[in-house]
Amino acid sequence: MAGFAAFGMQPAQAQTPPNVLIVGQIAEPKSLDPQAVTAVNDFRILMNVYDGLVRYRDGTLEVEPALAESWEVSDDGMTYTFKLREGVSFHDGTPFNAEAVEFTFERLLHEDHPYHDTGPFPLAFYFSAVDEVTVEDEYTVAFKLNEPYAPFLSNLAYPTGLIVSPAAVKEHGSDFGRNPSGTGPFKFAEWESNAKVVVTRNEDYWDGAPSLEAVVFRPITDANTRVAEMLSGGIDLMVEVPPDNLSQFADDQNFAVYEQAGPHLWFLILNMKEPPFDKKAARQAVNYAIDKQALVENVLQGTAEIAAGPTPPAFAWAYNEELEPYPHDPDRARALLEEAGYDGEEVTFYVTEGGSGMLDPVAMGTAIQADLAEVGMNVNIETYEWNTFLGEVNPGLEGKADMAEMAWMTNDPDTLPYLTLRTQAFPDKGGFNSGYYSNPEVDTILEQARRSTEQEERAALYQQMQEIVHEDAPWAFIANWKQNAVTTAQVENFELQPSFFLLLKDVAKQ
Repeated sequence: MAGFAAFGMQPAQAQTPPNVLIVGQIAEPKSLDPQAVTAVNDFRILMNVYDGLVRYRDGTLEVEPALAESWEVSDDGMTYTFKLREGVSFHDGTPFNAEAVEFTFERLLHEDHPYHDTGPFPLAFYFSAVDEVTVEDEYTVAFKLNEPYAPFLSNLAYPTGLIVSPAAVKEHGSDFGRNPSGTGPFKFAEWESNAKVVVTRNEDYWDGAPSLEAVVFRPITDANTRVAEMLSGGIDLMVEVPPDNLSQFADDQNFAVYEQAGPHLWFLILNMKEPPFDKKAARQAVNYAIDKQALVENVLQGTAEIAAGPTPPAFAWAYNEELEPYPHDPDRARALLEEAGYDGEEVTFYVTEGGSGMLDPVAMGTAIQADLAEVGMNVNIETYEWNTFLGEVNPGLEGKADMAEMAWMTNDPDTLPYLTLRTQAFPDKGGFNSGYYSNPEVDTILEQARRSTEQEERAALYQQMQEIVHEDAPWAFIANWKQNAVTTAQVENFELQPSFFLLLKDVAKQ
């Protein structure tokens, strides 16, 4: 792949190579093993290298066939049987079949699997309902669940459900994440750390070869540098454009700006294990103290809306319309802090430099620090690079920090609360409940909602959960983002997806 060595290394004002798309990413990927990562930044690469049994239909979060041509669900909702697409090969030349599907999920779910140690697999939770994966014949595979599980098909379309090459995992072991092999429209070619990931056209792709010859993903963590690269011709596409720069691109005919609402939540995790946020009054005080209107209008320049609770309104069927955001009320915040017994003790606040869906995290953190200072909270910010930040936050905040920024972009109203708000999702149990929220009523509701196959019943349960979590305030609910991207005028057929994935198979470049 020596011919691709120079991709992405463009001098100012240079043209990017013809028919090669240069993408400005917000961070270095952590891994290209789809089961090993959690960040949308990584997913944007992975969805072009791998396929799942199913995928989201273009422009929606509705599931359609992919590597599975069809499927049947048993009457009791406990068995899903998939008929697989024949004649598909992984990029390493080995065949895709039912055994590859079985290998992918057995590796993910079973500690005694010989390649489970190629993990850890932090989102294995997505498939905790899977009891057994059975190869019925070369192109038929069955999933037996331990209970009905409504989000199952949606989760199969998520990156955690992407199918990996067993041969490549066996060859590379724990280095598979640096040597990925899927069945997707682009094949992995090169990963130069902190410089670029290169993928090239899969001429034999089962759904038709892509137009582009190659895609180069460049990690450019500083937003201003990404903007400068876009303006100078060093990149063709950037996502998560800083709000201040959107109008600049919109007014320039050399660029096209894309915006779309999606299921996103920006929030603060509050550490409920230790004072001051072990008391509900202090947590509610933070929600009243933060001027979310000012954040949305001034920092985010109108690219987001104020969040009312833990479920994004993009999940219209499950969203609680009755829920009102906490109003900005500094006097109420001061009274609640007094009620909680807070007396000016230092509060440690983890802020990230950037990251998937984090918008403008340093400016957001600084503005929040000022709002909290106004009501008497002494907040000390500690700033980290994104992957380092996740390494601090995901294992839990106990003994380290009192609050931390976070953003999630999810595929189903089950995902975020189930992985972050249940008692059984504490970090030491493998979840992302880094602030240690525990409410048995919420636990019960979430279990009932994922077992129900009736959408109306699920909706009522999620709406009830939102009311309880809004009152308990384990988080400060800040914003729901309208995602954006900008391309050069040479880029054609690009569309944003409500999944927040970057799907580049149909993209062309003049």
